[in-house]
Amino acid sequence: MTSAHPAPLPFFVYGTLRPGGTYHDSHLRDALATVVPARLPDAALHDGPGYPYAVAAPPPAEVLGDLVTVRPADHDALLASLDALEEYAGPGDARNEYERVVREVLTPDGTAVPAWVYLAAPRVADRLRRSGTPIAGGDWLAHAPAPG
Repeated sequence: MTSAHPAPLPFFVYGTLRPGGTYHDSHLRDALATVVPARLPDAALHDGPGYPYAVAAPPPAEVLGDLVTVRPADHDALLASLDALEEYAGPGDARNEYERVVREVLTPDGTAVPAWVYLAAPRVADRLRRSGTPIAGGDWLAHAPAPG
């Protein structure tokens, strides 16, 4: 489901947008209300290289990341900014690198929370499943070299 929701949804970030990631400060830091560790079930992480892609995968695969809630006044502008960063032109657009979808993510206490997630677009996901480099453990920050 990719339609609008009555209340702004949080974002599940799993790569360069996580705290400590390349794009966190420039895109998220000033808009954040909360950051909670979370995991995305039924997904596997693949190296881009240089940035990750989450790809739908059967259990027990999961991706580790953060559930970020932004201030309501910043939500729409941030959504547009992240769509541009993630090369998302709209549902099912052939140019998409990622698809923005609503998926349930799990907080540390097991609570399921609906959130916006950028998953690899179908053509990208197919390529990654065939010949991509999976990231063991599903944690980009544990995998990626430290910046600098």
